[in-house]
Amino acid sequence: MENKTTSIIELIIAEDNLDLTISAISLVSAPAIEENFVFFNEDKKNNLCLAAIDEEAQCLISPALIPNKQIFRYDAATDSEYYVYFSKETVKEASALYLKHSNQNSATYQHEEDVKEVYTTESWIKEGEQDKSKMYGFDLPDGTWFVKMHIANPDMWSKIKSGEIKGLSIEGFFVNKLHKLSKQDSYTNEQVLSALADILKA
Repeated sequence: MENKTTSIIELIIAEDNLDLTISAISLVSAPAIEENFVFFNEDKKNNLCLAAIDEEAQCLISPALIPNKQIFRYDAATDSEYYVYFSKETVKEASALYLKHSNQNSATYQHEEDVKEVYTTESWIKEGEQDKSKMYGFDLPDGTWFVKMHIANPDMWSKIKSGEIKGLSIEGFFVNKLHKLSKQDSYTNEQVLSALADILKA
């Protein structure tokens, strides 16, 4: 059997679609970033002392993007496997554009259907060991984008409590760094070498 080459590709902001860089956040059963959100429930051992208040408010906390986290992808059209990742700079810019273009009230379920009454009420980038994400039990790298979401949709909240929904996944438009460079009129040797290194990693 022929071995497949698995590439690691950096994704960057698609400048011709800035308003849709992060067009929505989806409630999913298997988040691509492989980090589940924190659900506050009095029966859980790692609760905050204000768990009942958070449960009453129907809020969840979750990372939306983790810098340099390799995310597996499979392209059925070419039968190819690869990984993508986002740099710290891209994560920070994407989180800012998400709010700038007022997409915080856009949410979907399993990337398939729009859902109402799901709102992002807080959005922040982790900066240092004193970051409040530590209070919620997360130990993720600096530059991680966290969101707090209010789930007023009864069906979605029921799926969260039952464990059917386990985390968040972004929806948006990004481009392959090397593909973007290939369309430029000119670029530096450093840009080419950096992009090629991303593609050739295995």
